[in-house]
Amino acid sequence: MKKTIAILTGGDSAERVISLKSGQVVKDCLPAGKYRTFLIDIQKSDWCEPETGIPVDKNDFSITLNGEKIRFDCAFAALHGSPLEDGKLQGYLEMMGVPYTCCDGYVSALTMNKHNTKTQLAPHQIPMAKSVLLRKNEPVDESLLLSMGLPLFVKPNDNGSSFGVTKVKTAGELMPAIEEAFRYSHETVVESFLPGREFSNGALRVDGEIIVLPVTEIISETEFFDFAAKYEGKSKEITPADLSDKLTASCQASTRRLYDLLGCRGVVRFDYILTGETFYFLEANTIPGISPASIVPQQARAYGWELGEFFSLLIEQALEH
Repeated sequence: MKKTIAILTGGDSAERVISLKSGQVVKDCLPAGKYRTFLIDIQKSDWCEPETGIPVDKNDFSITLNGEKIRFDCAFAALHGSPLEDGKLQGYLEMMGVPYTCCDGYVSALTMNKHNTKTQLAPHQIPMAKSVLLRKNEPVDESLLLSMGLPLFVKPNDNGSSFGVTKVKTAGELMPAIEEAFRYSHETVVESFLPGREFSNGALRVDGEIIVLPVTEIISETEFFDFAAKYEGKSKEITPADLSDKLTASCQASTRRLYDLLGCRGVVRFDYILTGETFYFLEANTIPGISPASIVPQQARAYGWELGEFFSLLIEQALEH
């Protein structure tokens, strides 16, 4: 019997437009002979099946279509940002008894918060850039921030897809960059610059074993891996990365350790800067981009999985969990 899958998409954040595309990719790729799929567009309190506009009954997470009450066997996480990547929806899904394909609410909330993730990892000697957390409407000590050296990166503390991120090259650019970041979050992180090459590496758990995917090098045409580089073709991504066996193993070992330390589930992508022979951890993406050109799908194909097979695997692992 076919499993009925709710593909969660949309969302409330600036990443909504990316989520809608991701959800459609999942729907298009999942094998129709195995799954019955429905997009579920979540936007604040309005949840619906977008093709018909039929609302979701939140009392039991169902929709009624042509007189048929449809309940879901699993929720596929294709919603970047709030309210799924930040952990809000997982508790509801658990109360409804619906398995889902991503990290649980605690891990999602933790990893969405860049500062708290670093704080959690600091005792484990994970190499990371120096950083300072700023809160909206509190005084900013510019001299402290500039003491980390220029350039600096200014980022919203809990936002994705590089919205609100600025590479600050001069002291005069610092405060405008902080103000821009505060447009997307009430907290901002200012990080020291790490010179080097940028890499990304995904992992997932299959039958209890952490599977680490091939490594990708990101070569951006822009100042850094920003929105244009991620979604408008302004970057070159090489999978598998042109690295020695030793450095590849080092990156994959870091990914395996981070996945385990953070208690991840589903597929998670970790981003790094390679300085010398050290991979510095940048951030974790618990619902990474899943368009055919996105990094994790590239890595899945390099590992030997087509997208439909890969998405199916995530569903089957969620059902078993």
